[in-house]
Amino acid sequence: MNSQICDMCGSDGAVVRKVTRSFGKGSNLLVIEDVPVVSCPHCGESYMTAETMHEIERIKLHRNSFSKLQPVAVAHFV
Repeated sequence: MNSQICDMCGSDGAVVRKVTRSFGKGSNLLVIEDVPVVSCPHCGESYMTAETMHEIERIKLHRNSFSKLQPVAVAHFV
């Protein structure tokens, strides 16, 4: 993994990790896999770039074109 400068603390060593994020709930739930998130081991911050946020909004707007229906297990925290 290539390191980069953290936008939050300015330290070198931030890395991009791929994560899964969910948006909405119930019948409006959308799960997006492989979302790039910048993670800094120095300050502990994780954040998405503006470019990533724009792409997420585009995916949400055109969710039927980008997504496929899959059964998913859902558990409630008790």
